Amino acid sequence: MKPFTTFNGIVLPLDRPNVDTDSIIPKQYLKSIKRSGFGVNLFDAWRYLDPGNPGDDHARRRLNPNFILNQPRYQGAEILLARQNFGCGSSREHAVWALMDCGFRAVVAPGYADIFFSNSFKNGLLPVVLPDDTVDQLFRETFAQPGYRLTIDLEEQKVITPDGTRILFAIETGYKERLLKGLDEIGITLGGAGEIRAYEERQKKKTPWLFADK
Repeated sequence: MKPFTTFNGIVLPLDRPNVDTDSIIPKQYLKSIKRSGFGVNLFDAWRYLDPGNPGDDHARRRLNPNFILNQPRYQGAEILLARQNFGCGSSREHAVWALMDCGFRAVVAPGYADIFFSNSFKNGLLPVVLPDDTVDQLFRETFAQPGYRLTIDLEEQKVITPDGTRILFAIETGYKERLLKGLDEIGITLGGAGEIRAYEERQKKKTPWLFADK
């Protein structure tokens, strides 16, 4: 998993509350357990004017020009600005995969659904929580300034606006260390490989019959 330290990116303002995981990545695309290939179907029902299915040539589908992800000024966006309760609905991890596969490294919102919030850290996506009034101000600035960018400093726990304003955010220590080191759950487990091997050796001495060849 790629470490997250300091990141600067164009902001995409998705001005809708209660965006659920079926809106982020519709159910028909959940047949794969690979973490790639979902970006083209991010916000599929809003992004395209015609319905889509797995295996379609999405390059031939009609884009919705009114959906913000398709607007030229937001191309290449890597930070998603969202509203309250982002990621609600089902617990599909694919929602995080789709966001990351489309290029997003962070989401800034007043609040998230619990499972989406947890899934984000497991996959290297940083969900920043800021107060409603602060998010309101960021929406106003993003809409007013084409190419609006934010810098997110995870070590210092700060969001930095183009005019230099520094906005502090809270994050649980374990989640922070996981992102800074680029560790998913497998990586965290492998970090204790020495202790695991030592435990197995002790158990072999205490209960050798459990390890005997059958």
